[in-house]
Amino acid sequence: MILVITPELMVPKETDSINQMFQEGLDLLHIRKPWISRNEMTELITRIDEAFYPQLVLHTHYDLGKEYNISRFHFREMDRKQGRYQSFAEENNISTSVHDITAYNTLEKEWEYAFISPFFPSISKKGYGLDSTIKEEIIHRNNLDVKLIALGGIDEDNIHEVFESDVDGAALLGAIWESEEPLKVFKKCRNVLMS
Repeated sequence: MILVITPELMVPKETDSINQMFQEGLDLLHIRKPWISRNEMTELITRIDEAFYPQLVLHTHYDLGKEYNISRFHFREMDRKQGRYQSFAEENNISTSVHDITAYNTLEKEWEYAFISPFFPSISKKGYGLDSTIKEEIIHRNNLDVKLIALGGIDEDNIHEVFESDVDGAALLGAIWESEEPLKVFKKCRNVLMS
């Protein structure tokens, strides 16, 4: 499974790239834009082909889910710990983030999957994850109810290492949006998975 997370700020032709990636087999798109208004979020969603709405995951403006038939929601670690997800858990697919395998192993089966990061040093946040041990910690995974998605520093050159470890998928961010050709990078990553 390959997921893409949007950049926090808008980039040129972003929704064109999103639609193209979906056409090329993108599994899920996380819309993570913490500072955009509800109206800006609405505009972003409406520029994405409606056929892909079931594959969108909202990080904010959850109320738009009902309006656009989106039933996937992501909750930050802090929001999970404060129980802010509970009203969404029963009828929707929910995901969260963790930063160590111990926290992941304690997740209940109401969570569809969790990002674990940083898997490699970050591409978009320079210097972040340089001393991460997440990749080595994966061997201590014992939660079989919640899928585990690697995040952080993943690109076409190292994605094979992700799928050689005990994870269920990879999330791409910097490799896609720091590139001049997001679709090309996505296709290269997907080809590694398919081969």
